[in-house]
Amino acid sequence: MPVREWDGNSYDRISATMEALGRDVLERLELRGDELVLDAGCGSGRITEVLLERLPRGRVIAVDESESMIEAARGRLGERAELRVGDLLELVLEEPADAILSTATFHWIGDHRRLFERLRGALREGGRLVAQCGGRGNIEILRGRTRAICERPPFAAYFEGWRTPWNYAGPEETRELLLAAGFAAAECWLTPAPREPEQPREFLQTIVLGPHVQRLPEELRDPFMDEVMDELGEPVVVDYIRLNIDAVA
Repeated sequence: MPVREWDGNSYDRISATMEALGRDVLERLELRGDELVLDAGCGSGRITEVLLERLPRGRVIAVDESESMIEAARGRLGERAELRVGDLLELVLEEPADAILSTATFHWIGDHRRLFERLRGALREGGRLVAQCGGRGNIEILRGRTRAICERPPFAAYFEGWRTPWNYAGPEETRELLLAAGFAAAECWLTPAPREPEQPREFLQTIVLGPHVQRLPEELRDPFMDEVMDELGEPVVVDYIRLNIDAVA
């Protein structure tokens, strides 16, 4: 089950910040241009489109759990990539990929052990996994300031007993899980990556605080975001800390 609902068109419109982070990840992936690459958690296809430019003789299979994201990606990419709605924890490819790219996805998945087992099973021997997601300490400041708002009436009743859906792992346990899943080598590290989004309110409501907003009835969503924006002030800085993964099957 998805941990939240996505609006693929809204995400595509305001996700320039995520695209910039993703482009940096893609630069770490060496390609000849004729490989089969899996984009694991492709979102609306912004990074998939850049990946396709690197594969003039290759192929891309792009998977996302959200039907809305895949529809947005189809509008952007047409038939240039094979787009699939699917859960990465149930991933099965008909042929092994030469590489897997993933950006801003793994922190939405609770079971990293099973995730890495599935990804290893989708790679040929010697294939590479290059990924980045939210890591230990990610948006800790922003979450702390938002938590105070969640504890105020009339919002508090909707957050009682709620557990946030993110899995912000550290590099040490991530490397251990990758090796246990059958990867021959793995390097993992954290990178601070604070960002000031161009459309901060919509960015927070759609991407960063989407799970919070979706807890609330429609009539409380705008008041909640009003208080968030007042609390954060200007400029809005999203205190990203990214977990980077380079692994070889």
